[in-house]
Amino acid sequence: MSNEPEALTSNAEDHDSSTLRVIGWFSIGMAVAAVGIVVGREIRNRYKFNRRTPYDFYSSAGEQAASEFGMGI
Repeated sequence: MSNEPEALTSNAEDHDSSTLRVIGWFSIGMAVAAVGIVVGREIRNRYKFNRRTPYDFYSSAGEQAASEFGMGI
């Protein structure tokens, strides 16, 4: 009968260790994915910034709203 508690404790410890290992690897994977998303977004923003033409710098110049707005009867 002394073998049963040892077997149960060993099995429970293995299960707990396995669960913690899975949670740890999942956390590492999520962290890598988050860093990849942030780095990818930064690279994309820099690419878009460097590809602008001189016309893009002045695209917002001028009148933004329609001149007829609010001039009716």
